[in-house]
Amino acid sequence: MAEIFTVNNMRFLLMGLGKTLYISAVSLVLSTFLGCVLGVARNGRFAPTKLLSTIYIEAVRNIPNLLWIYVVFLVLRLKSTPAGIVSFTLFTSAAIGEIVRGGLSAVGIGQIEAAKSQGLTRLQRLLYIILPQTFRKIIPTLVSQFVTLIKDTSFLWSVVAIQELTGSATILMGRYYQIDQVLILYGLLALVYFLVNFTISAMFRNLEKRLSH
Repeated sequence: MAEIFTVNNMRFLLMGLGKTLYISAVSLVLSTFLGCVLGVARNGRFAPTKLLSTIYIEAVRNIPNLLWIYVVFLVLRLKSTPAGIVSFTLFTSAAIGEIVRGGLSAVGIGQIEAAKSQGLTRLQRLLYIILPQTFRKIIPTLVSQFVTLIKDTSFLWSVVAIQELTGSATILMGRYYQIDQVLILYGLLALVYFLVNFTISAMFRNLEKRLSH
């Protein structure tokens, strides 16, 4: 076990974890913004944008994310890290768009009518009344989607050879041949993913509790 838990090995894994978190964070920001636009458009009344957003959401989220990684990398000819970010943004934004659409539909009509009576414009109603209530309702589903995104970054090593957390662990496994050493590395990999995702889930649960008061 001592030969695995060396400073160099731990530093190597932390570099991979950093790459995982970087790709995940950038993809989360971009996909959340794009997903909100898609969800609002699909829930709106303007037929052209509603149709386009519906086609995008249904086409993208019903095709495996792994396939989108291949498409972005091979068709767009992007470098590895940008390809990972773009593919995850495309896929996750479609999922978030559908989540936001469902949340918007759950906002009571009374809230909207009250905002209208106060003289708020449509954009003001959306930004100050509708979206804040929507996000309170969809936090658990969003967290689940965020956790899925972080876990799915493990695909990147096998497709585009990005040396993220799973890729770093796989490289280390190539240096060891005993089954117990490999199992320790797999266990360490699982533990790191668990700790990262559990921490994110706990943070959002705390946020949800605060917003509910």
